[in-house]
Amino acid sequence: MSNSVTNIGFGDTSFTVAVYIANLPPMPEYSHLSAVTPLHNGQINTINQACGNGWRKVFNVYAKVLFALPSEHYQFAKLAPTWQQYRDSQLLQSNSHTALLFSPPQFNCRNTLHIITGRTYAKALINQGLLTAELDWLDDEFAIDKANKLIVCPYFDYRQLSNIKIARLSQLVAECFE
Repeated sequence: MSNSVTNIGFGDTSFTVAVYIANLPPMPEYSHLSAVTPLHNGQINTINQACGNGWRKVFNVYAKVLFALPSEHYQFAKLAPTWQQYRDSQLLQSNSHTALLFSPPQFNCRNTLHIITGRTYAKALINQGLLTAELDWLDDEFAIDKANKLIVCPYFDYRQLSNIKIARLSQLVAECFE
């Protein structure tokens, strides 16, 4: 991917985990995002209040995924007693090393884990020429490109990305480091 593309989303500009999602919260204050912008304490709750259960699920599943990542590579589970406390106090904030991006993946940093939420979104990025990756589709829900540390998984929703599937995602992350 070209380095001229700008990452757009929420989080820490020095992220090591990037989650890509098709749509941003439908709130006027976010309609003109042009960079990665850190969230502040309480901002996730504000988005949840304004945008409903769908966004609550995205943030909750993101925090649960971080807590499930292999501890030999990621320390998120050591930063707060629970994934809920991590979500509320650190997720997508400055120095969190996390990002939720509304722009296509860029593979210019070798130590970044890239997770695309949803097969449909991944395929749309490919069809639009915005994603050039060597995806190995493992089944209808998961794909991996180990060279780019890229994983496609179900959308961040409790039914689509259940706890069992979060555990599988964590195993795939470990494979990216083999």
